[in-house]
Amino acid sequence: MNLTKKLFSYIVAIAMIFTLTAFAGGAVNAANAKTYQLSLQNNGKTAHTFEVYQIFTGDLSNDGTLSNVQWGDGVSKDVLTAFGNAAAKAEELAKSTDSLAAKTFAEDLQKYLQNGTEKEVAANQTASIDGLAAGYYLVKDKASSQNQTNGAYTSYILKVVKNTTATTKLDVPTVEKKVQDTNDSTGETSGWQDSADYDIGDEIPYQITGTMPANIDAYTSYKYVFTDTMSKGLTYTPNTAKITIDGTEVTSSFKEEVTQNADETGKTKVTWSCDDLKTAGKTAGVELTSTTKVVVTYKAKLNKDAVIGFAGNPNTVNLTYSNNPNKDHEGETGKTPDDKNIVFTYKTVVNKVDQDGTTPLKGAGFTLQKKVNGEYTDVKTFTAGEDTTFTFSGLDDGEYKLIESTTPAGYNTITPIEFTISAKHDETADEPKLTELTVSKASVGATFTPNTNEGSLTTNVVNKKGSTLPETGGMGTTLLYAVGGVLVALAAAYIIISKKHEKAE
Repeated sequence: MNLTKKLFSYIVAIAMIFTLTAFAGGAVNAANAKTYQLSLQNNGKTAHTFEVYQIFTGDLSNDGTLSNVQWGDGVSKDVLTAFGNAAAKAEELAKSTDSLAAKTFAEDLQKYLQNGTEKEVAANQTASIDGLAAGYYLVKDKASSQNQTNGAYTSYILKVVKNTTATTKLDVPTVEKKVQDTNDSTGETSGWQDSADYDIGDEIPYQITGTMPANIDAYTSYKYVFTDTMSKGLTYTPNTAKITIDGTEVTSSFKEEVTQNADETGKTKVTWSCDDLKTAGKTAGVELTSTTKVVVTYKAKLNKDAVIGFAGNPNTVNLTYSNNPNKDHEGETGKTPDDKNIVFTYKTVVNKVDQDGTTPLKGAGFTLQKKVNGEYTDVKTFTAGEDTTFTFSGLDDGEYKLIESTTPAGYNTITPIEFTISAKHDETADEPKLTELTVSKASVGATFTPNTNEGSLTTNVVNKKGSTLPETGGMGTTLLYAVGGVLVALAAAYIIISKKHEKAE
């Protein structure tokens, strides 16, 4: 009996040892289960919130091959009905050399995704997700996270996860706005730049240039919309827009819409939109590439509401574009920041003063002329009246002549004053500014005081009184009579003396 009890206790002890050993071994195996790190590299200009889903799971070999493939926990059980056996689907994808097949597969999976891991990654930064089991993973942007930003959604990323890095596949286009400057007096025209100056009434040439994203090939269609906003002092000239893709005209492929008084400030908004730039290019015989440029040229007039001086008359443009290569032009879009340029205009202020140099003098009228194509032409004339200050607004740089067309009674007319307005403004700047306004040449004796903020050049024009001549019936007449009498007496004496001299001979 004792022997039997001892034998039973040994059996129980041995069984417990096997049980504990097996449990410990299982625990060790679980603890030693291999996990991996996935690094997400965001090479975009905006922060991204990525979602990571395990599509397939399996055994991972050293060479990165995934075997014994099963559906992962990142997809619902309904995926089996939709796609069938995981191993067969994985083999189908592995045999395909067409990246479009992988893109289509990723798009078709969207309705079955679950249990995603989110990771936010700042612009141009890398962040990692640890503890991932071996498998085949889908990386995508969170829905709506890049809508109306200056960013783009990454193309779907499918990766076999070991310790690996997934790099975003995205890029965005750019847009810039330029203006051309012309000096009417010298005939010189600048290149395309960020600022210019013009006379009120002048037509101004503008140029907009848009680029392509580096991954334009990933899109099957591409929405492209320019939005140009002009300040109140600028009036769009209809039917002047010309649009080209790499030099080939495609104006008819864009829809133009003009909205005047688009807001309370009186701005004008013009949009040129194309629902599918790829189709527009193909129609014109142009294939879009990463170096393709879309150029819009048009004209606008500087009108009577133009702002004089430092504030100037700004004009901005932005570009709305397809930013999801997984969905192309459908749905969400990106938007660039505004690019700005500015047109300046100036004024000359003439103060009419008496010969003391300070007292205002009424009764004068002035005409301002500008040299254009070698000849002076009238800019504006003020008729004589009660005014003593005359403001000639909306002037460009160039050569001018101020003529006193009406002179106050009793005063001498001034010699016309010739002067040259010179200005400097930022030609390449995000926020162009007027930096200098001067009169570089002026007639002798003429001086101008500049005010860059007001955009003014002020001068005092002095009139001097004419000479006072003797009047009939006055003291001057008496003096003339007296002098005349003396001359008559002298003449008579001369005659008498001459006759006496003749008799003596």
